[in-house]
Amino acid sequence: MYYLLSLLTGIFISVMITFNGGLTAQYGIYSATVIIHIVGLVFISGWVLSKRERPFAGRYAWFLYLGGAIGVLTTVFTNFAFGRISVSAILALGLFGQSVMGIIIDQYGLLGMPRHPLSKRKLIGLSLILCGIASMITDFHAAAVAVSFAAGVCIVISRTLNARLSELTSVHISTFFNYFVGLIVSVFVYFLLGSQENIFAFTVSPNLYIYLGGILGVAVVLLSNITVTKISAFYLTLLIFVGQVFSGILIDIIISQAFSPHNLIGGILVTIGLCVNLLLDKRTSDVHDR
Repeated sequence: MYYLLSLLTGIFISVMITFNGGLTAQYGIYSATVIIHIVGLVFISGWVLSKRERPFAGRYAWFLYLGGAIGVLTTVFTNFAFGRISVSAILALGLFGQSVMGIIIDQYGLLGMPRHPLSKRKLIGLSLILCGIASMITDFHAAAVAVSFAAGVCIVISRTLNARLSELTSVHISTFFNYFVGLIVSVFVYFLLGSQENIFAFTVSPNLYIYLGGILGVAVVLLSNITVTKISAFYLTLLIFVGQVFSGILIDIIISQAFSPHNLIGGILVTIGLCVNLLLDKRTSDVHDR
């Protein structure tokens, strides 16, 4: 079930990116980031109130509340890379950053997560996964490559911190703080970097669907809070990626009639590598059960 939820998360992310792209085109990068967090915060606040939960009732380690702040950093990094390298390259390098960070967290049990050491037998599947990532990188820009990789690292850290907070509170409260803190940071970033945008001259777009990205973002954070502690961080990254790539290919075909063979080949190789490692895990588990 958790594997299916991870795939669903990837599909939601693809649709969310499409909606957020429309919002960015309408208002600008930093204004759109603020609007996304406002919509998400209003939505999750209503949900928390309906559950009669109290987000501010408890006090926990300060760093557990940083998931939303790091999420904003991810957005800034991705926006910087956009236009300097291809979207496929951003996606692939982000996956690479997530994979590396996921392996490190699994290997050493960082941030309080369970350990899932990487066995030598899994290097076969990992090699296929790396080939899939490489096939999606078609151009190079040093700074854009670096921040795209860093964005992937930030994604894993953000969702791990959110999941740790959800264990101490609830998935709803953790998601609330993701958007509460994220809104504060995104407003700060707007005043720091968004001087050319005027969010105060806000007019509602006739394309109302572009405002749904914040709600889908809430769904993504909620699903991540549920799955992060249940399966390996590395596998979670790959499953989300598989859902994201193939749904992204479908969205591109529907909206712009565009098709990327690099994305398809990369997605297939990553999927095969993932399946190889999952089969090895199952075989190991069966041996231990005998």
